[in-house]
Amino acid sequence: MVEQVFRDEWGRVLAALIGFLGDFDLAEEAAQEAFAAAAERWPRDGTPANPRAWLVTTARNRAIDRIRRDRTLAAKTRLLDAPQATEDEMDETTIPDERLELLFTCCHPALALDAQVALTLRTLGGLSTEEIARAFLVPEETMAKRLVRAKHKIKAAGIPFRVPPAHLLPDRLAAVLAVVYLIFNEGYGGRGDLAAEAIRLGRALAELMPDEPEAHGLLALMLLNDARRDARFADGAVVLLRDQDRSLWDADQIAAGRAALERALALGGRGDYVLQAAIASLHVDVPQDWPQLAALYGELARRTGSPVVELNQAAALAEAGDVEGALALVECLELDRYHYLHATRAELLRRLDRVDEARAAYERALELVHSPAERRFLERRLAEL
Repeated sequence: MVEQVFRDEWGRVLAALIGFLGDFDLAEEAAQEAFAAAAERWPRDGTPANPRAWLVTTARNRAIDRIRRDRTLAAKTRLLDAPQATEDEMDETTIPDERLELLFTCCHPALALDAQVALTLRTLGGLSTEEIARAFLVPEETMAKRLVRAKHKIKAAGIPFRVPPAHLLPDRLAAVLAVVYLIFNEGYGGRGDLAAEAIRLGRALAELMPDEPEAHGLLALMLLNDARRDARFADGAVVLLRDQDRSLWDADQIAAGRAALERALALGGRGDYVLQAAIASLHVDVPQDWPQLAALYGELARRTGSPVVELNQAAALAEAGDVEGALALVECLELDRYHYLHATRAELLRRLDRVDEARAAYERALELVHSPAERRFLERRLAEL
């Protein structure tokens, strides 16, 4: 129960505390103490009627106690006058949802983009340093230092905890969208709670910036991909798109995603997220237009210079019938630590009957994969050889 509440509530609890305390480290320590107290008390005393209110008030009180013990925190003396709160006094409606403020703070231009994404994954997503390091394909120690530097930068630069004024919003949007999309991708790999959180944030951004096509494009992209979530796994393993049970797809969510895409296009959207949403929309068509998908992936690769996009282009080329061309493209990509590269290469080699090379590629992918469901899928493919 505590683990589920952590996944559901960490971002809101921490955002509320940062808004109250104005200090990332103090807020995170207090939130961790509150969850530790919950792990001790709830199994014994029962889960409170409103877990979020219990956590916020407990963390708030712990933080105030810490400040009282350390009078050197002169800048926070105003908090010493705050009364002790109890769960009964604070219901959900009295806890401000300050996740958007936290999101824009983490994505402030004074921070490097990789630090913005990492800090948001840590604060709003509740990911561990190890999980974030894996998402970035960097050592855990490197990521830990990056997070510490980002927090110190926010404090030293006096970065405000707020949604920026309207005239600054467009310039700040790109970093925020990148953060939300990375959170979604982490969730898409098996953590549905993070995918749902990213979609919620995407909806909020689309409402906040209704005339920004890329906000609607990102929302469309996430909705269309997430609509296939229940069909992506079976018997603990990943199911390829062509093998998925389409009756498990969420038709209402697909319709909502396509409506968001239409809104983005009506606004003249031609950016990266709108293009990716168009690709996602084609993926749910029957039959799929693989030559068109390969062309769209190629355009996206030219725009972004991303080798991961080129890997997707190669997969589409193979589905369109050009397996040799797809393999030639894959062989040029510098993604040796990315297990999808080796899994894709193994599949292409298998189709070309180069079995020994395919087996070696699957084994390399298995060395790098972390998701249990994807591991089982790769093990099955290797066994089939």
